[in-house]
Amino acid sequence: MTDDLSTTPSRIYLIRHATPDWSRKDIPYNLPPGPPLIEQGEMEAVQLGGFIKQARLSKLYYSPLERAKRTAEIIAGLANIPTEEAAEIAEMRPSENDQEYLVNMLPLWNRAIKESRQGNPIGLVTHGGPIRIMLETLGLTTGLIEAYNERFDGHNPLPPAGVWMAEKCAGETRWNLELVFVPMPVCVPSPDPDLPESG
Repeated sequence: MTDDLSTTPSRIYLIRHATPDWSRKDIPYNLPPGPPLIEQGEMEAVQLGGFIKQARLSKLYYSPLERAKRTAEIIAGLANIPTEEAAEIAEMRPSENDQEYLVNMLPLWNRAIKESRQGNPIGLVTHGGPIRIMLETLGLTTGLIEAYNERFDGHNPLPPAGVWMAEKCAGETRWNLELVFVPMPVCVPSPDPDLPESG
């Protein structure tokens, strides 16, 4: 992957959406709106928002699926940063291969690089598959990706609400890649069976 500003520092955060309601089998996972966040996911996104605020991002791009959109909304509210929907980082379609997805995503990636170099880092709120593709493209070895895949749900290289940082410093040709945020486990209390239901 090449660009025309290779001597200028750039930092992009690859952010996976928080935990959605995977039990909703009536909603296709790969088409908008897709399943929404559950309470656990909302709480993970709050943790994520605190991390992103400290990282001083200047903008978030987010996938149009509800789980990514809502994650971005929570982050943006806490970190006070603008957001923009980007179809280029939507969930992969079942019929789509990695190369096809990458070709569609690269224009947004290059735009994010340029915007990052003009100010603070940029965040992309997307899905596990697209993040894996970008990590491979940026040079993370297959062995390392597989090792991370084995640690997290759905054979993804990061958990829900997790973040990889991709950084290229001035004068360097290789990207530095690091898993920089994993949310703390969230404990959602179970409903008390002795309490009457509201509504």
